[in-house]
Amino acid sequence: MRFRDQVAVITAAASGIGKATAEIVGGEGGIVVGVDTDQGRLDKAMAAIRDAGGRAHGRRADALDAAHVQEVVDGVTREHGRIDILVNAVGGSTIIPRPAATVDELTLGEWQRLLAFNLDGTFLFCHAAAPVMKRQRSGKIVNISSVAGRGLSASSSSAYAAAKGGIIAFTRKLAHELGPYGVNVNAIAPSLTLTERIRPRWEQCRADEQAEEIARTPLRRVAEARDQARVICFLASRDADFVTGVTIDVTGGI
Repeated sequence: MRFRDQVAVITAAASGIGKATAEIVGGEGGIVVGVDTDQGRLDKAMAAIRDAGGRAHGRRADALDAAHVQEVVDGVTREHGRIDILVNAVGGSTIIPRPAATVDELTLGEWQRLLAFNLDGTFLFCHAAAPVMKRQRSGKIVNISSVAGRGLSASSSSAYAAAKGGIIAFTRKLAHELGPYGVNVNAIAPSLTLTERIRPRWEQCRADEQAEEIARTPLRRVAEARDQARVICFLASRDADFVTGVTIDVTGGI
């Protein structure tokens, strides 16, 4: 039980990597506070954790809204007295019509939307949770970057690459700021991961396109959400007490 009685705030918890992370934390004794904008899916995800014997409840909130974020953090702190783990899972490349648009095809609006969607929620939750973790002199923050943040994705835009590269730099800087208070800050950089949002696009790809993607991955398969969640949970656990400021590539070897 790596997370016994630890309070974990997990954003985008209704689906994908956030949901898979919540399931593991809840299954290993943690108290999961799932945050999402989709109340129906969030309720279902949290209920599944409870049905499996875990403790979980949802908070409907927009991670890109400063007032919503502060309300969540204040509420969790009042109810539980602390925040031990923060997982910032909000993000993605498919919120614009052409996720792989080249720099000359991107509009300024698309550029700004991708940067905001992938950076603002992470900043806002870190901004709100940092004082709590500093007071308690402990905490684990895990952010979600991408292989695109390494400049290694052919299927995403420069805006997405810039945003996810920003997560890597933000994570490193925050680790230096919060390290003296006993707070660890790390990130993962996933490759293509078959979440509920991505799987339909993957299934629409031709067989040869799928085969090409699998062939370029040394482990010869495409990631599932749980592959990413397992590494997040390592970084959120006591096993990573002396790890901070790093971004782990979870790419099957790409």
